[in-house]
Amino acid sequence: MVPLTQARRVVVKVGSALLVDAESARVNRAWLETLVEDLLRLRKRGQRVILVSSGAIALGRRRLGLKHGTLRLEESQAAAAVGQIRLAHAYKELLESNDVTVAQVLLTLEDSERRRRYLGALPVINENDTVATAEIRYGDNDRLAARVAQMTGADCLVLLSDVAGLYSADPNRDPNARLVREVRQLTPEIEAMGGRSASRLGSGGMAAKIAAARIALAAGCHMCIAAGAPRHPLRRIEEGAECTWFIPTATPAAARKQWIAGTLRPAGAITIDAGALRALLEGRSLLPAGVTGTRGRFDRGDTVSVLTSDGSEVARGIIAYSDGDAARIMGRKSSEIAELLGFRGRDEMIHRDDLVLLRPEAADAAAVSAPQPAP
Repeated sequence: MVPLTQARRVVVKVGSALLVDAESARVNRAWLETLVEDLLRLRKRGQRVILVSSGAIALGRRRLGLKHGTLRLEESQAAAAVGQIRLAHAYKELLESNDVTVAQVLLTLEDSERRRRYLGALPVINENDTVATAEIRYGDNDRLAARVAQMTGADCLVLLSDVAGLYSADPNRDPNARLVREVRQLTPEIEAMGGRSASRLGSGGMAAKIAAARIALAAGCHMCIAAGAPRHPLRRIEEGAECTWFIPTATPAAARKQWIAGTLRPAGAITIDAGALRALLEGRSLLPAGVTGTRGRFDRGDTVSVLTSDGSEVARGIIAYSDGDAARIMGRKSSEIAELLGFRGRDEMIHRDDLVLLRPEAADAAAVSAPQPAP
């Protein structure tokens, strides 16, 4: 089975060369209509879809008379500001005509360093080129798409490109170049196959796509590089069109747990009581009622340590509330959250999907030795 048809959440990245006609510098609407039809078909199957779209700078530069050469940073920012309006309008017009609300999300590198849930009927994401500087930008939407897939726990990432996939050599120069249909490990040989972008509109290239694959595979996410120029590009992938699939060794859930446990420095900590600890050992979520204290400063979406009353770290997780809000609702029932905070947040302080037990045997011992509630 094609991973694209099996995924619960799919991230699709569209490059500038596909979206923008090189001669007119306008949206390639006839092609875009077929992509939207593909996205809607995925949604009707119950799949969640996120679109990462290039094209803002390519659309804006011609409008501003910036036709040739590499743009300076300030020129890119200006072009992005002009082009982003046209890009958003094109997506809004096509999607809302099919009764699908579209939500535009502009990210910077700093935004994606925080692991949060991005909400929207069908989010259309791009790097916020209007404010990004050379020091804080991605520079290509391949890696941005991979980070979005990582942040959202996506099962499948599709990079629609101007080439059919990863080749053993540059197919524009070597007639003997062969398409690599499946990659299970990013070996030095695979890394060496990266090259420069063949498109004069795009900023990425095969090297950027391999970098994206490294992020996706670490997140347990399947990744596909496929030719996007033919109409209905996603349907073609499902029907077996030539492409390159990068196959992860772990599931997104397992990779997410590993990421929480081992790759982040906790922003702060919360202390829990014995009842909450027993609930965590049984695989349940952490509710505000079981929290007895907070330490440090943290925001919603940060990773925090979960401590027992004696200060031992027994778990680590992504918290749904800031330190101030957590302090206000700790020890209280979930049904009281709206009254206490003035808004209805999640029932859980840390959902079980966002929590990892550290040294379960130590946690078991702590639960056993903890005082039991009076009968």
